Amino acid sequence: MTMFGSYQNEIYLQGLGDQVPMFTTDGTGLEDAARGKLESGPFGYVAGGAGSGATVRANREAFDRWRIVPRMLSDATRRDLSTTVLGTSMPAPVLLAPVGVQSIVHPEGELATARAAAELGVPMILSTASSYPLEEVAESNGDGPRWFQLYWPNDNDVTISILSRAKAAGFTTLVLTLDAWTLAWRTTDLDQAYLPFVRGIGTAIPFSDPAFRAGLEKSPEEDQPAAILHWIPMFTGTDKRWDQLPFLREHWDGPIVLKGIQHVDDARRAGDAGMDGIVVSNHGGRQVDGAVASLDVLPEIAAAVGDRMSVLFDSGIRTGADIVKALALGAHAVLIGRPFVYGLALGGQDGVRHAVRSLLADLDLTLGLSGHRTPAELTGDTLRRA
Repeated sequence: MTMFGSYQNEIYLQGLGDQVPMFTTDGTGLEDAARGKLESGPFGYVAGGAGSGATVRANREAFDRWRIVPRMLSDATRRDLSTTVLGTSMPAPVLLAPVGVQSIVHPEGELATARAAAELGVPMILSTASSYPLEEVAESNGDGPRWFQLYWPNDNDVTISILSRAKAAGFTTLVLTLDAWTLAWRTTDLDQAYLPFVRGIGTAIPFSDPAFRAGLEKSPEEDQPAAILHWIPMFTGTDKRWDQLPFLREHWDGPIVLKGIQHVDDARRAGDAGMDGIVVSNHGGRQVDGAVASLDVLPEIAAAVGDRMSVLFDSGIRTGADIVKALALGAHAVLIGRPFVYGLALGGQDGVRHAVRSLLADLDLTLGLSGHRTPAELTGDTLRRA
């Protein structure tokens, strides 16, 4: 049993002293547990999706359409989940997705997540919409591997400044989110008139940025509403173009990943544009209601570009079996979002650590019990359509 699967034994041994886990080990049950902990606004913001929620449901239903076919006598006792993606070594093909405004679920927000990620050696991807300045998150993350997600500002000077700060703070890979240049019609948030950004939450990175502050008459500390009104139209409302990507390459010398790819032609264009990777993602169902499930388009995208760029995946992962399925269908690694955020809501750093350890243990055990020693052994033959 590997270091991940041993979490199972740790829990059972603690049971000898009548100690049970503080939080559920069921990745699909974390949402309900967090619902009882959070106020309706923050919970709805995390759990909700676009429109009717059809895409959120489609993401989960897509996983149910695939079944793992276990193989026996494969000598899978000793397993190695480690991998390297875009120069980042990681103990398993799992990264923490860029989730903004984490302080709405726990006061320590991204700082707690950064500490938990560093403990486990799991890369975290920090959102531009962080509740804390990127330098503070980097300090909390210590020597942990970290990437930076960009919501591309419309002001070039601000973009350059933020990228320079991220590089100086040890963020090695840039993840450009393509699919959230404006907010979708999110009925859960609309019904509660709840949007963290207009409350000054998730603005720590621009508010601490010298180029952004230079464009204000008064500092954010002196006039927060004016700073908010200056920032919101700067990072939303404009859909970028393929011919603008060279600007990022000019100002970022590390790997660049495009997040939000759902069509195979867009994946090919990313490769043609010299991008280093993509994330096959529909933003967890938060942007286009009735969109295709990410898992349904993963196989054709991986087949088209997986030999020339890193293909990552997110949207809908809740269990170790989900990760096995995504890897078998061509992903080189996966991003997890809501599960660790629910853990954060339940117990801060301890909750994140537990949620991620549980998912990694589930992945490790599912990998071994299905007859595989490494993620690289997973192929399309590992699965059958239900």
